[in-house]
Amino acid sequence: MKILHTSDWHLGHQLHGYNRDFEHQAFLDWLADTLEAEEADALLVAGDIFDTANPPASAWRMLYRFLARLAKSLPTLDVVMIGGNHDSPSKLDAPHELLKAFDLHMVGGIHRLEDGALDTERMLVPITNKDQQTAAYVLAVPFLRSADLRTEGLNDDDDRLIKGVDVLYGEMTQAARKLLTPEQAMIGMGHAYMASGQLSEMSERRVLGGNQHALPASIFADDISYVALGHLHLAQKVAKKEHVRYSGSPIPLSMSERNYSHKVLVVELEGREITAIEEISIPRSVDMLKVPAKPAPLDDVLAELKALPDDGLPREQQPFLEVHVLLDKPQALLREKVLQALEGKSVRLAKITPHYHQREQQDSLQHRRLSDVSPQQVFALSWNKKFDGEPTQAMVDAFETLLTQVEEQD
Repeated sequence: MKILHTSDWHLGHQLHGYNRDFEHQAFLDWLADTLEAEEADALLVAGDIFDTANPPASAWRMLYRFLARLAKSLPTLDVVMIGGNHDSPSKLDAPHELLKAFDLHMVGGIHRLEDGALDTERMLVPITNKDQQTAAYVLAVPFLRSADLRTEGLNDDDDRLIKGVDVLYGEMTQAARKLLTPEQAMIGMGHAYMASGQLSEMSERRVLGGNQHALPASIFADDISYVALGHLHLAQKVAKKEHVRYSGSPIPLSMSERNYSHKVLVVELEGREITAIEEISIPRSVDMLKVPAKPAPLDDVLAELKALPDDGLPREQQPFLEVHVLLDKPQALLREKVLQALEGKSVRLAKITPHYHQREQQDSLQHRRLSDVSPQQVFALSWNKKFDGEPTQAMVDAFETLLTQVEEQD
């Protein structure tokens, strides 16, 4: 059996106001071609299908066109998609019954029965091999919010959320074991921040209660053959475990991710044993530029910008540009001067990052756009101004918890 693992598409995403539809369509076309060339048996999409809980209609059309193509070109392909922290559980669950008729399984959120028991059947998805025999069961567990967990009776308050996740995955694993034959594999899925995972700077945040609730790999039982994870945009292993993987996002979702090698993972199994895990690099359809390579004085920066190539690409294919300027003090009309230097150039200005001397750097956030600043940076600066020092780890963890609760309510 051959499965392809991807995640964090973020359809409908905008980068500093620029639409990313061209890049997403290029990826989906490439992905469909790759699935066909690999003759894959299943596609696993581990959350954050959309960038927001209310994605634009164009993002839904893009997804449905992709699924319609797969239904025609690969009618036996099983598709399993779970919701991420950016997705709306109810919106993803709405077309579930319709998509299920075409072996397209979309699990947006956790469901429980009338007695409060976990609806494991809803999240246990059988996938078949080329002989149309059930070769594995997928534990299609979407992003877990605090309200999804049952933490009553647990003693350690600090580990309450981690234990709640552990209990839920334990219930799913036990339910799968009752269905499995000795030749069938168990495949885990999740959208979470795992301990030892590497976050990117501006497009991800810790989930499920902050960094103190980074999940350990031990929540996945030893008899799970492969774990397909989403949330972190850099493809990576978890805790050096070959079979517990983040596939990463298919395109860079912030300028800080411009050097990422984006990829999908192709996993081959014989029975319960993994025989191969292949990383396939995703071609980048739109480049990202940083000019200059290191911050430089404004005159030098403007000269380098004027040397960039002239218009030669359609607007949606022009590279995104981040400009780094070294300043002694805030510069009036900085953006206007940069735009003037870029007139007629084949780039799209995404952001301007000013750099100041060390003394002024503490106050530099006030000269940046709100979209360029993370909530954690604002909290740290505010704390420093009020208390003349860095916040303690306990205060950072408490802020992360509050931030998570606020964002889950939106």
